[in-house]
Amino acid sequence: MASKKPANQGAFLLNTHEVPRRAGEMKEYELDVIAPFRVGVPLIGVPENDVIELDIRCESVTEGILVTADIYAVAVGECIRCLDPVELVIDRKIQELYRYEPTDDKGKKSRKKEEEDVDLDEEEVLFVLGEQVNLELPILDAIILSLPVNPLCDEDCLGLCPDCGEKWESLPEDHGHDVVDARWAGLTGLKLESGLKLESGLKLENGPDLGSEAN
Repeated sequence: MASKKPANQGAFLLNTHEVPRRAGEMKEYELDVIAPFRVGVPLIGVPENDVIELDIRCESVTEGILVTADIYAVAVGECIRCLDPVELVIDRKIQELYRYEPTDDKGKKSRKKEEEDVDLDEEEVLFVLGEQVNLELPILDAIILSLPVNPLCDEDCLGLCPDCGEKWESLPEDHGHDVVDARWAGLTGLKLESGLKLESGLKLENGPDLGSEAN
């Protein structure tokens, strides 16, 4: 039966005191971790102080403790196209071996011998520290790797009109904006001495088209 272990804010440490040290023995835990900071990428992530739920199985093996964990969390962000809120449910599984701290011939803990036996170039070695395992690094890595760099509210999101900022999906098919030549934009609505008025279409009321080039 799983043990319910509430964690203090920012604590990713799991005490494995209850895990028998005989190979093949195991213990299950349920751990709720309060995110000590926002976990994610720039546009989406698990907010600070949100709960990260962990279903954990610790199994004793010859080298140490094999930790298998199911990670559940909810990331929030915004759509890169329309800026609407986006929620993403994270459901990931990790498995990591936490090695017992090695001892020398006198029974004293010696990290040097372990480093000689393990190829540190292949992966970062995790250790059982006393009776605790630190789950922070593998959990944060799993969450971040689950997140899209460019989140979308929908794969077919059309985004926003660049002129008015409204969502394209809520605009009529013939939606558009009059484009004013930047060279004449400052003269829009200007009344000339002759009484003619320059409109945004670059034509004088009752006068010639100023947008045409002079011959």
